[in-house]
Amino acid sequence: MSKNKTLPKKLRLAKKTKQNRRVPIFAMMKTARKLRTHPKARQWSRSKIKV
Repeated sequence: MSKNKTLPKKLRLAKKTKQNRRVPIFAMMKTARKLRTHPKARQWSRSKIKV
């Protein structure tokens, strides 16, 4: 990927990065650890995003 990105592309990539966080600890504890994994979690080498 190029070093110089356009602003809209950079914003889309930043949003996807923020969405790729883990489930918060309080959510795990509140659901008695039934909610452990994020359903939309993405691993950088396995699934690519269309930006």
